[in-house]
Amino acid sequence: MYKVQTAENVVEAKREIEVFTNDGYSKDDIYVFAHDKHRSKHITEATDTESTGVKEQGIIESMGNLFNSRGDELRSKMKSVGLNQAEADAYEEELDKGKLVIVASKEATDNDAKPF
Repeated sequence: MYKVQTAENVVEAKREIEVFTNDGYSKDDIYVFAHDKHRSKHITEATDTESTGVKEQGIIESMGNLFNSRGDELRSKMKSVGLNQAEADAYEEELDKGKLVIVASKEATDNDAKPF
């Protein structure tokens, strides 16, 4: 199960993260996406949430993202935490508008991706 919210800025994102934690999600289950890689990294660090990586995506998908456009990479990462293709496409459009996308997902940590 997962929940998704958008936010205009870090203050709103922190508020949404608090709602998710009150709903029973740990910060390890919460992912914050931003279109700009540096902004995404800083917000993830500031909110003490998770970043998507090999654990969520698997090694093949993670390596493939090295060659994808940022939009393709973001859609792939959102799908790895539970969203379907249509949802990932819609939320990537929100990222294009400068918004943040916050996903609380128990599905991502259940993937238990193996490196080979």
